[in-house]
Amino acid sequence: MYELNDRIEKASTLPSDFYQNKEAWELSKEKIFCSNWLYLGDESQLFKGLENVYPLWILEKYLDEPVFLSKLEEGIKCYSNVCTHRGFLLVHHPSKVKRIICQYHGRKFGLDGQFEFMPEFKEAENFPRPCDNLPELPLGKWRQFLFTSLQPNFDFSTLVNRLEERLHFLPIEDYRFAPEYSKTYNVHAHWALYCDNYLEGFHIPFVHQSLGAILDYGKYTTEIYDQMVLQIGYSDGEGLCFDLPEGHPDFGKNVTAYYYWLFPNFMLNFYTWGVQLNIVKPVTAEFCKVEFLYYIHNQEAFELMQGDRLAEKTEREDEFVVEMVQRGLRSRFYKDGRFSPKREKGVHYFHQLIAEHLS
Repeated sequence: MYELNDRIEKASTLPSDFYQNKEAWELSKEKIFCSNWLYLGDESQLFKGLENVYPLWILEKYLDEPVFLSKLEEGIKCYSNVCTHRGFLLVHHPSKVKRIICQYHGRKFGLDGQFEFMPEFKEAENFPRPCDNLPELPLGKWRQFLFTSLQPNFDFSTLVNRLEERLHFLPIEDYRFAPEYSKTYNVHAHWALYCDNYLEGFHIPFVHQSLGAILDYGKYTTEIYDQMVLQIGYSDGEGLCFDLPEGHPDFGKNVTAYYYWLFPNFMLNFYTWGVQLNIVKPVTAEFCKVEFLYYIHNQEAFELMQGDRLAEKTEREDEFVVEMVQRGLRSRFYKDGRFSPKREKGVHYFHQLIAEHLS
């Protein structure tokens, strides 16, 4: 459907058609979002009480796929939340149960998703079948964070290994989830435009004066990995920096921020005070929701950097930019643009992945 030159020096961006084409929007559901790892939640938050089942929607109002997490002795598992009899939703609330019982016709399943019993089915031939069990989805876990995929096209360990390469020294499991700062933003733009903007620091001097004040723009770097982009923000030596251990890839450097993006819609923003998760959730071709989740490691550093206020200001500035682009893409005079080989490697890679998935 779309082609992109592998060489950024010669490549043009995805055409404006991608952000407006109904066929591309629908194809993206199956080709992009179903075949990649999507964030489900924080195990320590989902199962912080006595509950052993937890219902979730995978990208509600977009993929709209109902699943539930089941806490078993061998660990957390993920299953379809749809009864294999007539499609009734099984788990409606986080709860502690001995088995899953459909409230429509009484079909019973074990917490491992296996069919156990169905009333009034004695005369049914060739029953039960393997398809009467609940389908299990693969579950990926990094630290306390859980991911799943409807049809994964690569192993989750690829992402884990790359994240641990630089973040292994951080006690992320001990970070405090801070709901008082967390919030969801409504952005009137295509989900991919939000990612386009996130994946380059090129706009920082022009759009983000406050953020730019803590970053050395000249040293800002972008690294490309399989299904992942890492942007590294450096300090001029006066700001708060990570205390990196010997042997770390960036040992001896004044790193003030690590910005990880996992294809297609998940971001991790690490500062000395902790981490902020961003999850971009498509709703329509002109509207998405962006969830900000805060985990605090050092409250003093968070307040010193004005973590929530800086993020709020930066987000509002980003919203203004992507919403203006959303409107600009409707112009009869714009088709596509060129990439800055120095500053837009992340956007180029993102567009490559989209083109590959939709081809």
